[in-house]
Amino acid sequence: MNHQNTAKTVSPRDAYASYIADLNQVLQALPLEAVRRAVDILEEAYRTDHTVFLFGNGGSAALASHLAADLGKGTHVPGPATMVGVKRLRALALTDNVPLMTAWANDSEYERVFAAQMENFIAAGDVAFGISGSGNSPNVLRALELAREKRAKTVGLVGCGGGKMNALLDCAMIVPSDHMQKVEDAHLILCHLIFLDFKSRIEAAAGN
Repeated sequence: MNHQNTAKTVSPRDAYASYIADLNQVLQALPLEAVRRAVDILEEAYRTDHTVFLFGNGGSAALASHLAADLGKGTHVPGPATMVGVKRLRALALTDNVPLMTAWANDSEYERVFAAQMENFIAAGDVAFGISGSGNSPNVLRALELAREKRAKTVGLVGCGGGKMNALLDCAMIVPSDHMQKVEDAHLILCHLIFLDFKSRIEAAAGN
């Protein structure tokens, strides 16, 4: 008797559609009120001349750099003439200094690659902005712990229920998913919402 494998295979087209359908459900439940609170915190740091430090690992490291670029350039020229004299937000991605990160990882421990950098600068009123899909990255947790010790504000993008980060955040933006790629998809969208909201507030204050 010829036994054939009758297990149903999923075509790439069906897999794509399923992924997009699931992602749409995640996007419909994004924590938009938390995003607005995060922008409030950034706006206060901007108004009081404080610094925003951003950090994460892997894809979250790339996103920290991306958001720092958006926030740092968002109040800068080129743009409306009325923006020329507007002050800039001090935004720094701790993921961008590769020599310093590798020095701390080599000479101390990888858990300190962000906290050790931030320790030289962070002060009360600054903002520590952590990004982690799981919410449990040790180096992100150490940086947030330091920020709280220094009386800085803590903001975070996270998924998977918030993980250990949740207890360390003044403002937690938790994507309602345990699927890492969909969490990262949503994090990028939330970063763009943060940037566009922040930029619109700065433009409004400048009279645009």
